[in-house]
Amino acid sequence: MAKKNEAVVETNEAVKTTTKKAASVKATKPAAAKKDEAGDKEPVEKKATADSEPTKPEPAKKSTHKKAATDKKGSKETRVEANEFNFNAPSAKGPGEKEYSVEEKLYLLYQLQNTVSEIDTIKTLRGELPLEVQDLEDEIAGLRTRLENYQAEIRSFDENVIAQKNNISESKLLVEKYKAQLENVRNNREYDNLSKEVEYQELEIEFLEKKIKEFNAAIRQKKESISGIKEMLEGRKYDLDMKKKELQEIVAETRHEEEILREKAKSFEEKIEPRLLNAFKRIRKGARNGLAIVNIERDACGGCFNKIPPQKQLDIKLHKKIIVCEYCGRVMIDPELANIDDIKDLKTD
Repeated sequence: MAKKNEAVVETNEAVKTTTKKAASVKATKPAAAKKDEAGDKEPVEKKATADSEPTKPEPAKKSTHKKAATDKKGSKETRVEANEFNFNAPSAKGPGEKEYSVEEKLYLLYQLQNTVSEIDTIKTLRGELPLEVQDLEDEIAGLRTRLENYQAEIRSFDENVIAQKNNISESKLLVEKYKAQLENVRNNREYDNLSKEVEYQELEIEFLEKKIKEFNAAIRQKKESISGIKEMLEGRKYDLDMKKKELQEIVAETRHEEEILREKAKSFEEKIEPRLLNAFKRIRKGARNGLAIVNIERDACGGCFNKIPPQKQLDIKLHKKIIVCEYCGRVMIDPELANIDDIKDLKTD
């Protein structure tokens, strides 16, 4: 009985010890959990604080070589589009000015091109006469300048001849003087010195006479050249008079027609806006044949004869915008529009 009671007491003590350990474990677990929660909370708050601070913008990265190549390719396309945009940009019209459609603008440009081409043809009929007249005038001016230079050289030679003759006269006087002194010499030394002076002056006279002969020969040569230049000058003057007369006759024949064409071209230029007119003149100046606006011939540009894609040909026929050749830069026009005799809106102006 006593052993049984001791076993019950030991069992109760073991149960109490186990309960105390469990309670202590349970009490320490929330504390650890709170510590963990507190530890987790601090980084979150720090992160939130870091996010709330304003971020500095990152510096832009340099473009790579590949991107630069792409931009270069894109710039070429932009250049073509900008060229078309310059032609098709809306113009700043005044309150009283009329706004023409793209079809009318193309028609005006084409008519202006035909008019100035006719003026060029009239200039071609004159041929090389204007250039020949200019060349003859320049040649005559050159001959006159050469003639004046030769005459100035002759005057200079004459002056030199006169100077040499004066020197010869002085040398002769010295020779006579020294010869007179030879008769009154006292010793051989004076005789030798006077003899040398006489010999020197005689040699000086021979040298001066030689120079006079050279000057006279040069004068004769220059005079012969002057006579030839005068003959050539007379011939060039005759040719110039004939060329001028012929040119005046041609100009007189075509003057009236040229004046009419210039007035016609001026009327077209007044209807074309300055931006298009300046572009037209710039293209015409750079073109070899003077054509700034051309037709489509056999699916190709009438100026440079390069093939035109079908889509672009369709755009040209629609007359929605002014299109230029991507090879030569000339304005292209539909052949049907180019062959129209008149447009009603332009006829009534």
